[in-house]
Amino acid sequence: MQIIDNKALLLKVRDPKRITTVIPKSKELDSGEVLVKWGLEEAQILNNLRYKNVPSPIQTQYDWPGLYPPFDHQKTTAAFLTLHRKAFCFNEQGTGKTGSVIWAADYLMNIGAIKRVLVLCPLSIMQSAWQDDIFKFAIHRTCVIAHSHSREKRIKAVNSNSDFVICNFDGLEIIKDEVLDKFDLIVIDEANTYKNPQTKRWKTLNKIVTPSTWLWMLTGTPAAQSPVDAYGLARMVNPSAVPKFVGGFRDMVMQRITQFKWVPRARSEDIVHQVLQPAIRFSKEDCLDLPDVTHVFRETPLSKQQEKYYEQLRKQMTTTAAGEAITTVNMAANLNKLLQLSCGAVYSDSGEVVAFDCSERVRALKEVISEASHKVLVFAPFKHVIHQISEELTKEGITNEIINGEVPASKRTSIFAKFQDTTDPQVLVIQPQAASHGVTLHAANVIVWWGPITSIETYLQANARVHRAGQRNPVTVVHLQGSSVEKRIYKMLDEKVDIHSRVIDLYKSLLD
Repeated sequence: MQIIDNKALLLKVRDPKRITTVIPKSKELDSGEVLVKWGLEEAQILNNLRYKNVPSPIQTQYDWPGLYPPFDHQKTTAAFLTLHRKAFCFNEQGTGKTGSVIWAADYLMNIGAIKRVLVLCPLSIMQSAWQDDIFKFAIHRTCVIAHSHSREKRIKAVNSNSDFVICNFDGLEIIKDEVLDKFDLIVIDEANTYKNPQTKRWKTLNKIVTPSTWLWMLTGTPAAQSPVDAYGLARMVNPSAVPKFVGGFRDMVMQRITQFKWVPRARSEDIVHQVLQPAIRFSKEDCLDLPDVTHVFRETPLSKQQEKYYEQLRKQMTTTAAGEAITTVNMAANLNKLLQLSCGAVYSDSGEVVAFDCSERVRALKEVISEASHKVLVFAPFKHVIHQISEELTKEGITNEIINGEVPASKRTSIFAKFQDTTDPQVLVIQPQAASHGVTLHAANVIVWWGPITSIETYLQANARVHRAGQRNPVTVVHLQGSSVEKRIYKMLDEKVDIHSRVIDLYKSLLD
């Protein structure tokens, strides 16, 4: 297979007439080769005819716009997606699959194959992963987030004619009638949320996906908990590969041991692989051009309860500061109260703990853990929050252990050894100061910051528990943020600014 002047493909095949029959203007040459006009439609036909390694025109006919050049695996992923109207992308978390999707969608818009894209994703990454990346990789495209307490505002976003409309999963139910026939391409990020076809969420999506709709489903961990989880995904992308009802598929991949216990059959992995096609997969280990550490930010909006008291506390700080000098110590204490509130638990002057609803942050943490290919460290700056996190993970059946100042040194050593050398625990929930020096925890390759800390040294040392000699996988550091104080401190940590020396400027900016 040879590319001729970026406009034609020269193919050496056994049956030239098979190609000349289905591709107009293709020409059989005396040598037995076939000259085919090289466009997306022709590439898709050849791909459907099972010709291997058919290149997508995006690879040489697209200028890959944006602030950063694509990695090789991102180009390959984008090319794969353009060749498949419905497909899976199973690239691991942190490999830049959103960029691949944006470039592929932009190319399809350029050639007129699609007009508009609907992105369905968790609330926590609507802005930080999707809106921000569209700005980075396709700044010439318009984008709007369809998320509001008002149904009318959501509908307005859908009807805005923006190239990309981003909506959270459950928000689709609110605007399902408005999106019908308005989007050529639907992208599902963290697609495992559609594994159960009995849910309202799955049924709503199924109503708006037609045979002509482009549908790309993204997840780094397909069917991670059970082979049966593949059924809902396959029904969306490759329905002919699975039985009409989930019970039939369960019998294919699971064996009943007792009345209530089922175990995977010997060939269940092969069956799951067959039904979850067409698919592309790059792990971090495959992506040799990836940076050693990728920093990711997830938006976790404060609950109404948190918002109310956050603003009350900020106004109280403003009133206190008016007309009088506030010491740096008092500034740091006030900032710490805002951070505690953002994280979900405030300590009163008497030492009592007041807990707040932080369900969005809990949800985002669980999403990150579910997408992780290896173990996870969760750094949380406050003791009470650490226990809250552990309880939430335990409810979900996620094995975890706590490391904080209350855990004696001998027990810490035992927990660290179990984490490094055995299957469980899957997650360590750690107070940063309790494991910021001298500990190797590279069984994990994902770090989640539940909230920021104000010490740049502790922040860097904590991240170094995973990113150190012996780590075989690229590392992803995820920052959960929902308030302005968190965003400002994360920015200072990222820029390696000494926060303690800049506390006055930070304090003033928050009050303004």
